[in-house]
Amino acid sequence: MRRRPFDLRRPARRRWLSSLWVWLVTGGLGVLLLLVVLSREKLPRSVPPSIRQKLDHSSVIEDLNITDEMLSPYSFTRQIVDQISIAKALVVISRDDNNVQLATELTSQIQKCQALLSGAATRGTQLTTMEMEAAIRDMAFLIYQAQELQYDSATMIMKMKAQFRSLNDKMKSETDKSTKYGQIAAEELPKGLYCLGIRLTMEWLRNPNVQRELSEGKHTSKKLRDNNLYHYCVFSDNILAASVVVNSTTMNSRHPDMIVFHLVTDEVNYASMRAWFSMNSFRGATIEVQKVEDFTWLNASYVPVLKQLQSSETQNYYFSGSGDNRTPIKFRNPKYLSMLNHLRFYIPEVYPALQKVVFLDDDVVVQKDISELFTVNLNGNVMGAVETCMETFHRFHKYLNYSHPLIRAHFDPDACGWAFGMNVMDLREWREKNVTGIYHYWQERNADHTLWKLGTLPPGLLAFYGLVENLDAKWHVLGLGYTNVDPSQIKSGAVLHYNGNLKPWLKIGMEKYKGLWEQYVDYSHPMLEQCFGHG
Repeated sequence: MRRRPFDLRRPARRRWLSSLWVWLVTGGLGVLLLLVVLSREKLPRSVPPSIRQKLDHSSVIEDLNITDEMLSPYSFTRQIVDQISIAKALVVISRDDNNVQLATELTSQIQKCQALLSGAATRGTQLTTMEMEAAIRDMAFLIYQAQELQYDSATMIMKMKAQFRSLNDKMKSETDKSTKYGQIAAEELPKGLYCLGIRLTMEWLRNPNVQRELSEGKHTSKKLRDNNLYHYCVFSDNILAASVVVNSTTMNSRHPDMIVFHLVTDEVNYASMRAWFSMNSFRGATIEVQKVEDFTWLNASYVPVLKQLQSSETQNYYFSGSGDNRTPIKFRNPKYLSMLNHLRFYIPEVYPALQKVVFLDDDVVVQKDISELFTVNLNGNVMGAVETCMETFHRFHKYLNYSHPLIRAHFDPDACGWAFGMNVMDLREWREKNVTGIYHYWQERNADHTLWKLGTLPPGLLAFYGLVENLDAKWHVLGLGYTNVDPSQIKSGAVLHYNGNLKPWLKIGMEKYKGLWEQYVDYSHPMLEQCFGHG
């Protein structure tokens, strides 16, 4: 029997199944292709920025938000604002090149664009497409014109750098002028004070009774040395300011008859100061008036400040304005070499019989009874003061030159500063620790002004270093002569200090704080009424 030959063909059923699979695969691919095409039609197409802007514009009209508009990189508003910024820079550059016409046209277009944006913001509605396209087109044309004149990016950058430098120099110059004029205004003697001094001096000279009243009255020398009384010292050449210190202290004291004020002034104001305090009563307080020129022991051989005054270099530095031009004008004020200003370092020698005093600057107002200060425990320290180191700029490094090896070797740059103006002095500890001698040491080493620049506080920080007892901040509130002060601190403060240039007796003084000072000035007094014109 013959074997059937091998048949390579598949059966019919298998051929049919193969065809079915082919059709299914083809159909599936077709469906997938159709889905891809449909999905691509639904996706947002890439559109040019201008068309995208129109889409954003139409959507923003329904709910206008100017801030979102300006932040959006595709909004017409943002485009106009950017054009305005570029145009402003081109105005500066074109003016520098004396291209007045282009600068004028750019300025005009800037104003038109700003008016459009301002109107839209005020109305709360969007600009019309026609308005925006016209504004953008007109500004773009002017910017293109500027670019044709070689005002490209590199040129703009160089021009703007030069302009910034010029403006910075002008700003520094104006700041220096402002400081100088402010200093002049602060040092000016108001017409009313000058008038008062003249009238009082005339009264003192023509009325011997006024002189006898102060020198032979109830103000006996015994009270001036009685350590059971409350002794205050004020060194001033300002009659009205000293009067406010005395008046405010006695007015707020429970025992004004136990108060003794020791006033020291200069030769020029001595007669008028004595006349004023002899003509007026301060609730039974004892008033002593002296002049610094009578302290013959204050001479150049003993006092470094007086020795420095005799130096031609020092005189040039403070009075002629020569020397280091980088030093601000406020550091070159001659008042910082005044003996009235430095007399605070000689209090034990001015008052050898006293054991404790409270030192007050003449630009303070006392609004509480401060007799409690005389019972404060200073814990063996020489002075009680309010620390001012709440901020970093009131620490030692603010006042002293720490590049100098002497300062760097002896003092902590982060040590707390404190304030003159209201200070309790234990004169027994002062004498024992020779604070005046320490002050002399540092003052002599600062003859070339390399340890510090300004005033009496820096040498005070050095002389009293480690010898200061911190007092509660309510005793001494500072800043009323240069800054805003927390009203709650003013209300609770015992002594308010007008430190700074804006003194309350000056026109430049801060109006909101003048009333706290003026309430202790009786402008109905005949002499004050004549000189200040108050009724």
